[in-house]
Amino acid sequence: MMERKGRFRHQSLQDRKSIQKLLDAVKRGISKGELQFGDDTGDITLEPNGLMNLRVTATNEDGQSKLDLRITWTNDTQEKKDSGKLKVKGG
Repeated sequence: MMERKGRFRHQSLQDRKSIQKLLDAVKRGISKGELQFGDDTGDITLEPNGLMNLRVTATNEDGQSKLDLRITWTNDTQEKKDSGKLKVKGG
């Protein structure tokens, strides 16, 4: 489901084997530096590069299980300068 330019969203029922194939494709895309997603309503290409943030959330509550994987990165082609070690002083 294409919601707006620059955003792709899809939802469907899949079995374990289909999801494994999808995750394998994501793994290959990250390795190559290009991820392509698409369905009948639209498509998007992402170019993962450099350091990426990974967030994993797993829950099992009230008979419902959920796994969220979120990978984010900055699209800047220029290296960002590190501001150095954070220093905090209290009162």
